[in-house]
Amino acid sequence: MPELPEVETVRRGLEPVMAGQTIVAAQVNRPDLRWPFPPNMAARLTGARVLGLRRRSKYLLADLSSGETLLIHLGMSGRMLVSGAMLGQFHHAHPAPAKHDHVVLDMESGARVTFNDARRFGAMDLMATDGAESHPLLASLGPEPLGNAFDESVLAAALKNRNTPIKSALLDQHVVAGLGNIYVCEVLFRARLNPAAKAGSLTPEQTASLVPIIRQVLSEAIEAGGSSLRDYRQTDGELGYFQHRFHVYDREGQPCATPGCPGHIERMVQSGRSSFYCPVCQR
Repeated sequence: MPELPEVETVRRGLEPVMAGQTIVAAQVNRPDLRWPFPPNMAARLTGARVLGLRRRSKYLLADLSSGETLLIHLGMSGRMLVSGAMLGQFHHAHPAPAKHDHVVLDMESGARVTFNDARRFGAMDLMATDGAESHPLLASLGPEPLGNAFDESVLAAALKNRNTPIKSALLDQHVVAGLGNIYVCEVLFRARLNPAAKAGSLTPEQTASLVPIIRQVLSEAIEAGGSSLRDYRQTDGELGYFQHRFHVYDREGQPCATPGCPGHIERMVQSGRSSFYCPVCQR
């Protein structure tokens, strides 16, 4: 499942192609993905100009001149593919329609944005822009980890008296928005915190240390174009490269990356998800 860095990378790839451009034609090729598409979606998109692209947690939001906002969630295998436009030094011509091209947006510049999703766990919705934050998928989200509203006092208040493991607490989208399994594993390794440690038992110093580490890990991942493990691609089809910087994630049995550490990476299952950690560094 794409996490914040992957979604932010996609947003940055779409922005020069979509922002300020009118959708001259919209094609919706099926009635639903994870949930049904909104009524008359193609007609509501056609003729609307994209005022701007933003991200909230793991959701892409395209604000439209019609007063509506297009919400996009990539799900497990969703891709936003751009063709007919210059991306960096390369021109990507329109490919032949593919089986899982579910939504196609033709922009006035001649660029085409295609939402392709083989597993159909992604989602799209349209909502009034002035009420977007109250959308059921967005209303209860916590602060953005790269935003000014996220600091040590906010995190300390969210973790206070919580008896859940710190790994589970950081995955809770009510605590902080956008973090997923990969980056929480990497954050806890850098913070030298065991994934099973109770969130409410952290010292003030340990809690405070998490904020800059979260920002650092996410910023590095965005710079690297995200992490490509299975289906994720950037808008130009290229892979992300942060997986080559993993210290613990998916490294079970391999030596710890900390110089001088004799430990090897172990895996445990927490709430149905794999947690990777060094038992020596993260006691």
